[in-house]
Amino acid sequence: MPERPPPLNAVPVRHPGRWVAVAVLAVLAAMLVHSVLTNDGFRWPVVGQYLFSGPVLNGLKNTLLLTVLSMVIGIVGGILLAIMRLSPNPILSWVAALYIWVFRGTPLIAQLLFWNFLSALYPRLSLGVPFGPELVSFDTNVLINQFAACLLGLGLNEAAYMAEIVRGGIASVDHGQTEAAGALGMSRAQTLRRIVLPQAMRVIIPPTGNETISMLKTSSLVVVIGYFELLTSVQRIYSTNFQTIPLLIVAALWYLALTSVLSVGQGFIERRYGRGLATGPPGPSLLGFLRREKATT
Repeated sequence: MPERPPPLNAVPVRHPGRWVAVAVLAVLAAMLVHSVLTNDGFRWPVVGQYLFSGPVLNGLKNTLLLTVLSMVIGIVGGILLAIMRLSPNPILSWVAALYIWVFRGTPLIAQLLFWNFLSALYPRLSLGVPFGPELVSFDTNVLINQFAACLLGLGLNEAAYMAEIVRGGIASVDHGQTEAAGALGMSRAQTLRRIVLPQAMRVIIPPTGNETISMLKTSSLVVVIGYFELLTSVQRIYSTNFQTIPLLIVAALWYLALTSVLSVGQGFIERRYGRGLATGPPGPSLLGFLRREKATT
């Protein structure tokens, strides 16, 4: 009977570069924390004074309201535009494509300014018979105030981006399922509502969450038309007390807090719609890295 070979003396692979990178990052992080805590220019007492002040909270409330309503307009408009874009009717498809081209191809600030000054083009807006008598007429400045201009600018612009997101989600569903639904006698609307959209949500939800987080920060652009939101509120405060950096930190802290909450919510929704799908292993963590390095030494 032949002798068994001696066991191999396996030597684990060393990764000294990883430890050097960790040490460098730790030193840089310590320097950054020390600078933030000891630099008097940050004026942390001023930050604490205004973090929960009335004007800042009022601006925060308006920011949240703008974000929610603009995303509702964007999502509903995006779904309608995506359906039009995929329609076999060439007129509907080209109208949707033209809308997306215009609103994605022009700056959002320009669109906000356009809606805010719409009365320069149309002093009055009216509804009635085409080329006939007017039935209802409105003063444009009364109908489209600052808040309405913000919603139109943010919501209609977002609809163009959401249309492409929804269109990509619908296109990700296998076409054979649509054909099978048609063979069962389901209409196009029923197939879209019961078959296509529930499966497309797995593709639509992640970028929609990203768009919502982006909308929260993009809403600060309404400062160009003077609407009172979070960034506008801190600007008005530091224009009187000249505490620019502390007030900007206040706004940044609120944006960070809200985006963190939205990111957690997005994760829950993604897991809800991703049930039953095979997912890869979780991403690397610092604790796991240190444990692996210790095991190989």
